[in-house]
Amino acid sequence: MAKIVLLQEGQAIPFDLAGAETVIGRHPECTFQINSNMVSRKHAKVTKSGETFVVEDLGSGNGTFVNGKKIEGPTPLIHDDRIKLGPILLRFEWPETALAVPATRPQPAPVTAAEPAKTAFNVDLSEGDEDTSTIMGTLDRSTGFGKLEVNPEAKLKGVLEISRALAGTADLNALLPKILDTLFNIFPHADRGCILFTDPTTGKMVPKAMKHRRAGDDETVKLSRTILKTVLEEKTGILSADAANDSRFQASESISNLTIRSMMCVPLLSLSGEPMGVINIDTQNAFNQFRTEDLDLLMAVAGQAAMSYEQANLLITAMEKQKQDKEMNIAMGVQRSLLPEELPKPHGWEIYASYDTAQAVGGDYYDAFMLEDGKHVCLAFGDVAGKGVPASLVMSRIATVVTNVMTFVTDVQEAILRINHQMCTRAVEGRFVTFVLLVINLETGEMKIANAGHMPVMIRKTDGTIEEYGEEAVGVPIGVIDEYPYDVLMRPIEKGETCVIYTDGVSEAMNHASDLYGVDRLRELMRASTGGHAEDLGKTILADVRKFADGRPQNDDITIMVFGRK
Repeated sequence: MAKIVLLQEGQAIPFDLAGAETVIGRHPECTFQINSNMVSRKHAKVTKSGETFVVEDLGSGNGTFVNGKKIEGPTPLIHDDRIKLGPILLRFEWPETALAVPATRPQPAPVTAAEPAKTAFNVDLSEGDEDTSTIMGTLDRSTGFGKLEVNPEAKLKGVLEISRALAGTADLNALLPKILDTLFNIFPHADRGCILFTDPTTGKMVPKAMKHRRAGDDETVKLSRTILKTVLEEKTGILSADAANDSRFQASESISNLTIRSMMCVPLLSLSGEPMGVINIDTQNAFNQFRTEDLDLLMAVAGQAAMSYEQANLLITAMEKQKQDKEMNIAMGVQRSLLPEELPKPHGWEIYASYDTAQAVGGDYYDAFMLEDGKHVCLAFGDVAGKGVPASLVMSRIATVVTNVMTFVTDVQEAILRINHQMCTRAVEGRFVTFVLLVINLETGEMKIANAGHMPVMIRKTDGTIEEYGEEAVGVPIGVIDEYPYDVLMRPIEKGETCVIYTDGVSEAMNHASDLYGVDRLRELMRASTGGHAEDLGKTILADVRKFADGRPQNDDITIMVFGRK
């Protein structure tokens, strides 16, 4: 007959599996009652189905394991299978099938103490009446290295050992297992260890690395929520044991079959002194338990481990920043290539433009090119709502749209309608463009202009007065309303007149007192100028804006275009 054998306190207690279903747990109503608070009330059940026995977990707190593997569903049993209910060890026996049924279930290979086995991350947090951990000692809150005056030789050796082991490691996935490898060398009687970090999103403790020394052991590392809470909140190390006063500490059988263990749990403190996570190691050796000196040593080693982890994290962040900077430099080069490399130099005219972004890339735009007849020049000027990468993507689109439209259309009225239509077709919500489109007859000086939500063109006349032209005909920005009927104005540019188009990065430039540069200051600067070259006036405006800002970083892109008739 098949049976379950309980291996406890040096005894083998058999129980016949006579019925179709055997419920195992600590509740008196269970078919097979086990008196241990590490076993749930109804922990697992064994069911007979034809000539097969199947074990299934019943939602227990500490899990059910077959040959060291935690089961997630009904699992068939074969002769000599080892079953663990939490730390309680049982053996399934069905001798009459031992020869008939091949033992095909893979058995774990033995692992020496010098090469601890690495297992899947499986952490069980005990709570409520399952949490039986007894705190045996704590460390006073001091630093992440414990009390430096206590056992300094051992601490120095441990810190040096872990520093040497972690030197040059920038891979966080490789760093944490190395920490456990080193801890197993520093604490040769440690059986299991794990490192948990706090998930910044959920606030839950997430296992990042785990190690156990003996193959075939229960791969789950069981932690006490009470201890974790104390370690994280008080930033202190904890030495604990399960049922510390239990007489079974004197038992001669393998301690791995008992519920007793000695555990140390210490925080991993960041440079700011806040806990990032915890290191937990335990031993199941009843005769070589951890002591307070071990806890203080672990605290010191954990301090160095936390520092190494943060240094590696900072290095990775710096490398990612360098990569992003490189990519942004490439993006800046691409955006600059959308601007004209050289402005037209038609006879009797001057054109100057300048573009300074607040970030690596920006949302301002300008272009100037001769039309195919050689008698007209087209000037385009725009400002995308926002700045940075999103604005630069919209800027690149309108630059392409303007080039494509003006290649086939020279009439300003039709051109701005087509530009607006294409930008509205695939518009991004909230990413409109204030825009000015001009076509100038180079022989007559006649300027045709359409303004889509931008500031009026400022014109310095030959007598020094300033005219803000086209204010009454400013339409809605590009990309807002499809088929909007923009007005087109016509005005001759007289000889000696100079025109300025600018973005709000000029008028809204700030000094350290948060005062704005303003349109009035720009108007007075243009009035005080002597006329002359467009380039001179453009550079004078830029220099005055920078002087006004007095070193305060610009908060928006600064772009100007100056053109005039000699």
